[in-house]
Amino acid sequence: MTSSGDTASGRFGPFLVNCALLVVAVIFFALPQPNLLSLHGFPIVGWFAFVPLFLLVRRISFRSSFLWGALYGILCYCVFTYWLAVFHPLAMYIIAALYCLWMLAVVPLLKLADRLFPRKGYLLQWALWVGYEYLKTKGFNGYSYGVIGYSQWSWPVIIQIASVFGVWGVSALIAFPSAWFAASLKDRVSGPVRGWAKGFRDFVWRERVPAFIWSAALVATLIYGIVAPRDYSGHDTVSVALIQPNSDPWVGGIRAYERDFTTLTRLSDEALAAYPETELVVWPETAFIPRIEWHYKYRENRESFDLVVRLLDYLDAAPVPFVLGNDDGVLEPAADGNLDRADYNSVFLFRPGVNVIPPEPERYRKMHLVPFTEHFPYRKAFPWVYDLLVANDTHFWEKGTDVKVFNAAGLSFSSPICFEDTFGYISRRFVNAGARAIVNLTNDAWAASGPSQWQHMSMAVFRAVENRVPLVRSTASGQTCMVDPNGRVVAMAPAFEEAYLVCRVPVLAELPKTFYRIWGDLWGILFAAVSAITLVTGMLTRLRNI
Repeated sequence: MTSSGDTASGRFGPFLVNCALLVVAVIFFALPQPNLLSLHGFPIVGWFAFVPLFLLVRRISFRSSFLWGALYGILCYCVFTYWLAVFHPLAMYIIAALYCLWMLAVVPLLKLADRLFPRKGYLLQWALWVGYEYLKTKGFNGYSYGVIGYSQWSWPVIIQIASVFGVWGVSALIAFPSAWFAASLKDRVSGPVRGWAKGFRDFVWRERVPAFIWSAALVATLIYGIVAPRDYSGHDTVSVALIQPNSDPWVGGIRAYERDFTTLTRLSDEALAAYPETELVVWPETAFIPRIEWHYKYRENRESFDLVVRLLDYLDAAPVPFVLGNDDGVLEPAADGNLDRADYNSVFLFRPGVNVIPPEPERYRKMHLVPFTEHFPYRKAFPWVYDLLVANDTHFWEKGTDVKVFNAAGLSFSSPICFEDTFGYISRRFVNAGARAIVNLTNDAWAASGPSQWQHMSMAVFRAVENRVPLVRSTASGQTCMVDPNGRVVAMAPAFEEAYLVCRVPVLAELPKTFYRIWGDLWGILFAAVSAITLVTGMLTRLRNI
């Protein structure tokens, strides 16, 4: 006779195990990256981060995989990017909805791979995951946060292969053990927890070839990581002062802008006095708020115009060029045929003695805007979404279209703005256009979050390795730093403090032709394409055999 307690246990036991796997999967997703427990993250966790997810996939039905996937996507990004809650009133809802939809598709595909290929499905699951990581960074909704390869940023010996494969090669190396180990528990995963380890020895022997290939790839990665880095100490250098004002972006108005201007100039003067060899000064993204060109030309507000004049006078008398971020307002034709102001998130290069605004200032306009909160191109298709964003004080920018390489103090460089340094293709375009250094301007101060700033910097590190160029970051509140072409963070200012950091940036006359510079994100494309073709082939084969 079966008791009611045994019946309830049999009914809810598997569900509770699935819930436990979901919770562990969410925690393991967040732990490898910079987080509240460790600003560097726990990169070792990345090597088995998806084991609980793949185990969950094998336990659930195909029909329920949509629900479990949606829950996984929502929880992962609410835990991992919790700081978005202060970025914009709708940001957390948007990111939760976006990854609800992503995992609503990906987890069922992982389940389908397991069903179509009972013995080798883990290989397809591995390829699917890496392909998904690539696809999620593309298009209007492109978002690089959460790519598992970035969790290894603090291990230079591992990330050297990014110069060949981009971050996708690192993700592939890191994700494989999760798929392989979870598959080793497949035969027992639907039974009691205590039986999961049975059959492991047989699996290891049967799947020894993929394990051997991965082991060989790991050894090759380590060898390459040891021999690939170069010594840049013999190169000529340019001394660059990176300014970190630690201003409060939530406080606006002309008095706040004057205060910030005073802070920026004071820190710059201190850096120039302490390091007279400084040849270039860099201020962060939108460091100076009033639109410089707009207010200089149209003078719609006297106080803003006066502050712009003070800035231009300061830059005109400075001993070195300055790079700074500003909201670039210009008159452009509107949809109704009239002229209207268009705003661009821009970087300006100002040279002493020539700071009266010329017809074409030396500037770069941000090309890849933050979706929804900086740019929404679907106003006609989804007017209610556009109206909701506007009602929540969204400031939209126009997209820049041109790659810009600046030349100052003997250094050729380009300046991706904030979010842009999380995408490999942008820095690759700059370097292929002639940039020999990346000078990133960032403002993450709105989050007041250490993990947010470290997560951002962890991705920027890869841009140096992929292109073998030095990278410096001038940020509003952190992480202001210099990264050498080997991906090592060689200097960093303390976060959430007014500070300056003076770095000696190597001048590279010649760059090695890295595979990534030649082929870009080819490996991400291949993983996405091969997994899609394999899935379709498996489904067609199954249909023919019915």
